[in-house]
Amino acid sequence: MFKFIRFLVTHGIAFAIGLALGIYLLPILIAPDAPSRAQVDASAQQALFSADFHRRLAGSDFLHWGEGRVSISATQISFMGSLAPGPDYQLYLTPTLAQTEEEFLMIKDESAKIGPVKTFSNFILDIPPNVNPADYRGLIVWCESFGEFITAASYR
Repeated sequence: MFKFIRFLVTHGIAFAIGLALGIYLLPILIAPDAPSRAQVDASAQQALFSADFHRRLAGSDFLHWGEGRVSISATQISFMGSLAPGPDYQLYLTPTLAQTEEEFLMIKDESAKIGPVKTFSNFILDIPPNVNPADYRGLIVWCESFGEFITAASYR
């Protein structure tokens, strides 16, 4: 009986570690190529607003963070920097700066979903035609699958 329990415990631990590594590594393995610095710079030249993602936000931690420069034009949002890898990241424009999960959940219905962030360094996303960035004050990268705050910045 002891051998069976030891078998269950050791294999259960190995399974849990494998599952956690899979959740962490799969987005990295399937991520498309990030836009080049030249592509991000070209998009950023049209910027009306800019902001910086910092690691030291209240809602960020060692697994959920972003660091770099965000540029917002009338038609695109570009980012030069790094994000912690993870699944199902979405970029939102927000009416106010949200620095935690709780703060974002309070304003999520008033926020504009821009689209999926599929790379973890540099990205360029088109802004939907019905969204005016001047109507918002901040932006947030949010993990939709796990309801996790990744990073945010205020641009106005």
